[in-house]
Amino acid sequence: MEVAANVATPPSRLRSVRVSAEMECADSSTAEELEPMSPTGRILEEMGVCIVVVMGLGTPVNLPVFRAGIETELVTRFPRFSSIQVMDGCKDGKPGWVQTKVNVDDHIVVPVLDPAAVVSDPDKTVEDYMASLSTLPMDKRRPLWEFHFLDFPTSEATSTAVLRLHHSIGDAMSIMTLFMASSCSTADPSRLPAMPPPPKRTGAIYQRHPRPALSSLGDYLAWVWSYFLLVWHTLVDIMFLAATILFLSDPRTLFKRADNGECHRRQRFVHRSISLDDVKLIKTIMNCTLNDVLVGVTSAALSQYYFRKSGHTNTKRIYLRSFVPVNIRPISSRQTYVTKVHTGNRLSSLICPFHIALHSDPLEYVRKANKSMLRKKSSLEVLFTQVVGEFLVKYFGVKIGAFIFHRLGSHTTIALSNVVGPAEHITLCGHPIVFMATSTYGQPQALTMHYLNYGGTMKVIMAVDDTQFPDCQQILDDFAESIRLIKDAAILSKLTTSTK
Repeated sequence: MEVAANVATPPSRLRSVRVSAEMECADSSTAEELEPMSPTGRILEEMGVCIVVVMGLGTPVNLPVFRAGIETELVTRFPRFSSIQVMDGCKDGKPGWVQTKVNVDDHIVVPVLDPAAVVSDPDKTVEDYMASLSTLPMDKRRPLWEFHFLDFPTSEATSTAVLRLHHSIGDAMSIMTLFMASSCSTADPSRLPAMPPPPKRTGAIYQRHPRPALSSLGDYLAWVWSYFLLVWHTLVDIMFLAATILFLSDPRTLFKRADNGECHRRQRFVHRSISLDDVKLIKTIMNCTLNDVLVGVTSAALSQYYFRKSGHTNTKRIYLRSFVPVNIRPISSRQTYVTKVHTGNRLSSLICPFHIALHSDPLEYVRKANKSMLRKKSSLEVLFTQVVGEFLVKYFGVKIGAFIFHRLGSHTTIALSNVVGPAEHITLCGHPIVFMATSTYGQPQALTMHYLNYGGTMKVIMAVDDTQFPDCQQILDDFAESIRLIKDAAILSKLTTSTK
């Protein structure tokens, strides 16, 4: 399937034609086969959120081989790749999934681009093409996914494949699990790729330690106190959630959209590789988590960008908040990917504090991030958000649920998400994947940050409002500089401590 040379103009047959009641209605013959859509999936469908996965390939595109891999591996393993959205009768208006026959050629796009642009700046050409995808609707008459192939070399890869799919199909964890189940190790094609190491935490983020022995009074009192804090923090977080939905909004900064995300605007996707070893080194020295380090680096980078762009004094401090999606699947679910790829969306969310300031000690960014994340782990906010979201969709309709989640997004400043990808380089559909970068569009924030760990490399990926951040590459430069400063400060701190 091809698109016209001007990537800013969508091809006519990619335009969505929505029938009455938003989707087709299931007749009596298909109603029994209809699989209900999850409440989170319904909200994402209503908000129009899509996922894009950029894959740098190590070889030129062999379209017949890749097409065969899509048909025999991806479509057969992932039921959503062969399902369309229909209504479960026209009265209650509840959407669901029904299996359909897939013509893979309808989901393959080979654009015809300006040869001069490809030669002069291939990286910018890929970036511009991806930005144009954020303006194209998806055709709901067929399964909501498509592969775009850009068969020319860039600074990082020999060619590029882009997977675009509607977020209602599944979340990032289900997509990464699908990739691992459908690929092989590049180093050893005879085996599946190695699993990511399981996290130390095996339960929910708010899970308490088991009750200690009664003979240890101090430990027992500390255990009781932890539950008291859990209840108190939950009540405080619920109060702030309600206030955020009703009236509480972050202050206006250059990171926030002026229209509160009321309309979908063109998004630009940019990414930069950072050393995972550097992140792990900081984590070890500061005795915190990888997420703490990433949030701290983000705060440092955006602080550098903000004060350079705004011209405000270095003593100014701004307290903002980030919207953080949380995957609520059991940790063990990824371990079963060989036999079953879990579909759908199993997501909740947190509202986390986020500060903009210039610190003389770069480690202060990580300390503050660690403190705020520990505080969020001592709360049932993520469980409350999940339960209330499902309740609202079930009893008040998806529009109410989507409205509330839109308010949470538009009243906070940025969205943050960390995705764990394959632990080693993989070969997917006969093509080695050199790098991978995933992001989303359709959310109300002007700035969305994703982190993806793939094959021992950490990718920082940004989805930014195309008009609001024309210099978005500078933010990535600030990321590289911030992690260097924090790493150097961490090493110096360790040396200073060891010499005392």
